[in-house]
Amino acid sequence: MAGTNRQWILESRPTGEPTMDNFDLRESEIPEPDHGEVLVESRYLSVDPYMRGRMRDAESYAEPWDVGDVMQAGVVGDVVESNHPEFEEGDVATGNLRWAEYAVADGDDLQPVDPDLAPVSTALGVLGMPGRTAYFGTLEVAEPEPGDTVLVSGAAGAVGSVVGQISKLAGARVVGIAGADEKIDWLTEELGFDAGINYKEADNLYAAVGEACPDGVDAYFDNVGGEITDAAFAHLNVRARVAVCGQISLYNATERPMGPRKLAGLIETRARVEGLLVRDWAGRFGEATEQLAEWVQTGDVQYRETVTEGFENMPEAFLGLFDGVNIGKQLVEVE
Repeated sequence: MAGTNRQWILESRPTGEPTMDNFDLRESEIPEPDHGEVLVESRYLSVDPYMRGRMRDAESYAEPWDVGDVMQAGVVGDVVESNHPEFEEGDVATGNLRWAEYAVADGDDLQPVDPDLAPVSTALGVLGMPGRTAYFGTLEVAEPEPGDTVLVSGAAGAVGSVVGQISKLAGARVVGIAGADEKIDWLTEELGFDAGINYKEADNLYAAVGEACPDGVDAYFDNVGGEITDAAFAHLNVRARVAVCGQISLYNATERPMGPRKLAGLIETRARVEGLLVRDWAGRFGEATEQLAEWVQTGDVQYRETVTEGFENMPEAFLGLFDGVNIGKQLVEVE
């Protein structure tokens, strides 16, 4: 297929918070798929906090990008050419592809998207990696029970908003922490959270968590780390469960800040702290997608998407994650 393909390159490694100088938009020819491969034209691309870790030259659970590499992202797009038996032209597919308008992938690494199930963009959000992270992180790690108090940080994001709703379905009382009144209103007035804390307006986070969780915290789903997590740990109940999903407050730190030493408190509470990576449940992704789709269709789980229009605005959408501008899932729509 002849034509020009635009793609975003990691131009340099950021020190501290990334800037536009770390990205470069380049043009190349549209690639041709080999045997077993599929050419996908991007329709929606995902930007996610974990990508910040891939921009640094350090070991992490996700392999770092090299300077000069095309950056990678979850993508939903249209199959324009296929040499794989499971896909044909016109299908909608999703996979971990590139920050590019067109990308080639092994067909075995792609998943079909059913446009009749929900809007195709949800394959990158509530029915994709964030939704599955929330599903398994809540049910397998946080393990909410009827009557529990569940505290969620980053509660208005793609993961946290679903964590809270699943916890409500399990019979728990749910408190969400977010950084804007608009986000708190969404959580409490539309998603059914019982209370919310705007951490940017709280004079004392410890007191704010205590007021919102007067009976303590039975399960804490941590998406942010830092001072918010310090306050949450101070209110953990005996046998509480902590699901560590993200630490976005620390991703741009040039030096790791020293916070309170929390391990001694775990002796008294006998709380369990467990990190999670959604890939550990890869064999059960179908289960999660089926259940989440059912909840979305019945209205038991609601979602929002913040959509930035224009492929050329990929970096701005990514940088906005660290300013908390998005509500729900942040996506880029290719025009």
